Amino acid sequence: MSLLEDLNKEPEQAPKPETPPTPQEIRKIKISCEGDDKRAITTGITSDYNIKIVYEGTKSDKVKLSVSVIHDSSLGDQGAEWVVVINHKNEKAWEVTRTSIMDKIFDMSPKDPSGFILRVTSPKGARYGDAINVVLTATSVNDPALSDSLTTRTTARQSVLAIKTQIGHERTVADTLAARAKDMGVLSILSPAPLRGYVLVEAMNTDRLEETVRSIKRARGKVTGEMKIDEIEHYLTPKALVSGIIEGDIVELIAGPFKGEKARVQNIDENKEEITVELFEALVPIPVTVKGDSVRVIGKER
Repeated sequence: MSLLEDLNKEPEQAPKPETPPTPQEIRKIKISCEGDDKRAITTGITSDYNIKIVYEGTKSDKVKLSVSVIHDSSLGDQGAEWVVVINHKNEKAWEVTRTSIMDKIFDMSPKDPSGFILRVTSPKGARYGDAINVVLTATSVNDPALSDSLTTRTTARQSVLAIKTQIGHERTVADTLAARAKDMGVLSILSPAPLRGYVLVEAMNTDRLEETVRSIKRARGKVTGEMKIDEIEHYLTPKALVSGIIEGDIVELIAGPFKGEKARVQNIDENKEEITVELFEALVPIPVTVKGDSVRVIGKER
């Protein structure tokens, strides 16, 4: 290459530094339930679920909240209808099942989580084990690929109620209720001997039960409120036949050849559930062994 050519040659340009890529905006939607998302409630009762939707991004967005209701009943589509309502801030209640409006759009701010109350009411005609699944889906209006879902499940359970009766007629009322149990969704009836003046009923349709009780002789109506299992658990646990009997007690024999006789307890065999007594009227004090349920305590040893 000549000197002239070398002078006319353009100098090589240094490569330009690469511009770092602009980071993509991070956007997320998260829907969650505070507390249990699976519950069991009695018929006619409402359960509230606290729902929270969190939107992460740099700009505000609109979020569509969609609701899908899935019934789970032994009667299929013929089962009683549950009621689903959603409350949001100061807006009018969104009655999902009554209006058949299954989605709504809400404004979302990146740093302002939106709180909702999902209210699920069990129908009074529900059967034991009937349930409803409510699927909530939050989706960005501007970016449908951005979404999150949550499912709550509410199951109908039985109520344990106390029916007041005339004292001494508990079994009569219990038998009458048992004869009509099928029409009222009654699952069980308990009339424990120590519980005087009351019959315990496990049922689903409490309104129909209360209406039926009004027409039963010797029944005095339904006690307000429900019974808790721990309140009646001692009636459900079988006791030993000799429970509550101690040596020296005065008893009356209520079964066997010595029925009606009075005696004093001499010995208790808890393994065989038998007691040995000494009859008061016997000419010769001969010990008699009987089963624990063959006597009634009429006097405690002092």
